[in-house]
Amino acid sequence: MILDRLARAFDDRLRLSPVVRKALAKVFPDHWSFMLGEIALYSFVALVLTGVYLTFFFDPSSADRVYQGSYAPLDGSTTSAAYASTVRLSWDVRGGLMIRQTHHWAALIFVAAIVVHLTRIFFTGAFRRPRELNWLVGVTMLVLALANGFTGYSMPDDLVSGMGLRILVSVTESVPLVGSWLVFLALGGEFPSDEMIPRLFITHVLLVPALLVALISAHLAMIVRQKHSQFPGLGRTEHNVVGSRLYPSYTLRSLALFAWVLAVLFALGGLVQINPVWIYGPFVPAGATAPAQPDWYIGWGDGALRLFPPWEFRIAGHLVPAPFFPGVVLGGVTFLALYAWPFVERWCTGDRRSHHLLDRPRDHPVRLGIGVGVLTFFAILIVAGGDDVIARELRIPIYDLLNTLRVLVLVLPLVTGTLAFLLARALRRGDAARLGELTRADLRAARRQPGEPAPGRAVDEPELPAPHRPGERIELWPDGDRWRWRYHDERADLAILSNREAYTEQEAVDAARLAYPGVDRLVVPGPPPPAPPGRVRTAVRRWGNAAMGVALLVTALRQRRRRKDAGPEDRSSSQ
Repeated sequence: MILDRLARAFDDRLRLSPVVRKALAKVFPDHWSFMLGEIALYSFVALVLTGVYLTFFFDPSSADRVYQGSYAPLDGSTTSAAYASTVRLSWDVRGGLMIRQTHHWAALIFVAAIVVHLTRIFFTGAFRRPRELNWLVGVTMLVLALANGFTGYSMPDDLVSGMGLRILVSVTESVPLVGSWLVFLALGGEFPSDEMIPRLFITHVLLVPALLVALISAHLAMIVRQKHSQFPGLGRTEHNVVGSRLYPSYTLRSLALFAWVLAVLFALGGLVQINPVWIYGPFVPAGATAPAQPDWYIGWGDGALRLFPPWEFRIAGHLVPAPFFPGVVLGGVTFLALYAWPFVERWCTGDRRSHHLLDRPRDHPVRLGIGVGVLTFFAILIVAGGDDVIARELRIPIYDLLNTLRVLVLVLPLVTGTLAFLLARALRRGDAARLGELTRADLRAARRQPGEPAPGRAVDEPELPAPHRPGERIELWPDGDRWRWRYHDERADLAILSNREAYTEQEAVDAARLAYPGVDRLVVPGPPPPAPPGRVRTAVRRWGNAAMGVALLVTALRQRRRRKDAGPEDRSSSQ
């Protein structure tokens, strides 16, 4: 009763009920892949909740402290305040170790969910107009998530995180002219500085989270404002959304996912050990430890540094150190390509239409091949980031493993990208519904050019109808600068012409497959001949032509008789 009165009071003053009612009625698709973004969102919520708890006990300072606590090997040792508070949080604060490990696992899953979510958007073409801005926001969130994860990883001031921070400082210093100034500006002095940990702390708990909250809010607002994308299917068009309403069905499903995410994260935090800083020891600038490897989301940068040859050269008298290319150029080119991809693809394809229906990955073999090749490249770099661990566990020479990975990082992306391209073309052109149904004929057809006929088939011979829909086919043809298509059933002598023109052949193909999903065979025979007239139409046309001829003949005879009957006077007067 009280809550109802409060709600009515707020609504009387703010008039929010129409807005809330419209928002609750918004429809969301039911496909599971749309929940990947929500996993990232709920992991971020877990990060905020656990991070608030950790700030009550963490001391972000480089000042010397004497650790006195339950961990006997360090009891009485002088370390930095940040490291001492981290060990005390892990061993002496009730529930501290579980919360700290849950926070770390949430960071790993947060970045992983963003990467998988962006991968789904890339392969399905969800970045196209009108969602280019949302793609840019998502890529920026990935950059911020990587930055926030690394600053949090570096704050405990243990030996492993100190080594990682030293590597990043070296990579930044490799930037010609401005590298040293950037390090001095970020750390407040030379590495390691007294201002280093406090600045990492402020960046980790205030600056980057505030930007993430702003971008997440903008991301959700654009999703609500724009029409939600969806996969093609029965009843789904570019002008509607088929799924569940936000309230109550989608809300209950989303809350259940939130509970599962929290349950998994706290189970990992309580049962699976991660980042045991008391084993690593405090950071000493002259110390190092091996084998060691960073978290997976920055492991690709470490792997690139390990694989890249020690090449250095000078430009205008300025040294360009070896870490510059694998550490700065590779990362910069990667994220620049991510930001530019929607506009590059639009320029290459000339497709400027708005898209609300998603693609199947097989529908764009080039995009699929490039994506698979790039993912393979970075997967090898992540493996290379732990080459010392792998060499120790497998008992193989580290340099043999390093040379093998150098060959794989150049060859394997080309192999996997080409294979993905050929399989996508085979699935797109053949009759197979999934990868396991491909035949040798489908694979051979994938290697032919689009206009090249199959062996034993003439160039002008049309493709056969689909085996599960005999006698049916889709026919396409160019009509000026547009494309038209029609459905043709030979058995029923039925031809249905599409009432909408398409700007490109691919657009016509997509529209035809959406309207007739079981008819996969497409034919481009040129403009189809008009349908033959029926008997009644033929008879009416013949009798009409005969009647018109008789009428013209009668009219000509009457005019001739009038001229004969008219006298000379009538003719002269008429003249």
